[in-house]
Amino acid sequence: MASDPGSRNHWYGIWYRHPVDLSAAGLFLFLLGAHGWIEDLKKMCSCDPPPEAPVEEPKVSIDWKNVLIKRDEFLKLVAAVSAGFIGLVIAIPCIGFAFEYFLVPRRQDWIKVGPLESYEVGKTVDVVFTDTTGTPWDGVSAKRSAWLRRVDESNFKAFAVNCTHLGCPVRWEPGAELFLCPCHGGVYYGDGKVAGGPPPRPLHQYATRIANGHVEIKVGPVLAEG
Repeated sequence: MASDPGSRNHWYGIWYRHPVDLSAAGLFLFLLGAHGWIEDLKKMCSCDPPPEAPVEEPKVSIDWKNVLIKRDEFLKLVAAVSAGFIGLVIAIPCIGFAFEYFLVPRRQDWIKVGPLESYEVGKTVDVVFTDTTGTPWDGVSAKRSAWLRRVDESNFKAFAVNCTHLGCPVRWEPGAELFLCPCHGGVYYGDGKVAGGPPPRPLHQYATRIANGHVEIKVGPVLAEG
């Protein structure tokens, strides 16, 4: 007589005939469920603190209207810097002139320009000398020249070579007995007075003397007019 598939004897017969297969299947199902239980227990019993959420840095908004300079303010700044630079360029030579004129002592000195017998009466010649009344750093600019004339046996006249108009060096023309300025046509007589042209004053003169057989001229900050 066949057994009822739904009866207890039926399932008992199956287990009796296949005990190993059923045992392995039951163990697999048990382990599968146990794995899920173990993961849940780990989460419940875990002592580690929950991971912190990443902290975002605060975003700073830049107001470019306050950062960027306006056009009119920029032009004012450029104008102020330019004016300061131009003022500095103008002030430097003025300060240098004031320093040299007021603070650097200026003196007068007698400079030898040659022995007495080397000059002929009535002749006007060019003499070169070193101005010792300047500053130590004058260098080659301390070199000076003058037109020296022997008037008689014991008298000399020395004229500055610079035209009183704009300072160009004048030359002596012995045939015409005139000083001529090549720059703007200034003309001077033999005694240094203005003969024509734009010069406003006569040629400047150096004081002269004879000392120990040598002709000397007096140099300094002030020259006499002829």
